[in-house]
Amino acid sequence: MKGLFYMWALPNTLLGLLFVPLALFSKGRMEIVDGVLEIHGGFATWFLKHCMPVRGYVSSVTLGHVVLGCDKESILADRPHERAHVKQYEMLGPAFIPVYIAAGLWAMIRGRGAYKGNYLERKALEQEKIK
Repeated sequence: MKGLFYMWALPNTLLGLLFVPLALFSKGRMEIVDGVLEIHGGFATWFLKHCMPVRGYVSSVTLGHVVLGCDKESILADRPHERAHVKQYEMLGPAFIPVYIAAGLWAMIRGRGAYKGNYLERKALEQEKIK
């Protein structure tokens, strides 16, 4: 059954896997934890600090079954939250990114903020608190 979840989330995971050679080339680190590839340091750090559409930077982000983190500490601290997103990817599959963007836009329109008001982020925070 787990294999079906991996296949359903695969289009998003493939986006995350694009970071593997970039991380290796830039002395980033990788580890598989509970079936999720965690990449931190090197290019992943640069990407999260300079390429995300937010003020400041993002400490971690999930793409299917791949989590990018600025450093090992970020990966560890953010793991429960990012695992909630992995579960969301397993449920929504290829629709996750469009649904996430739509939820962020809807939250902005309603004056709640694209991140804090985003339904998927709120659900991830709820799941994080349960664990």
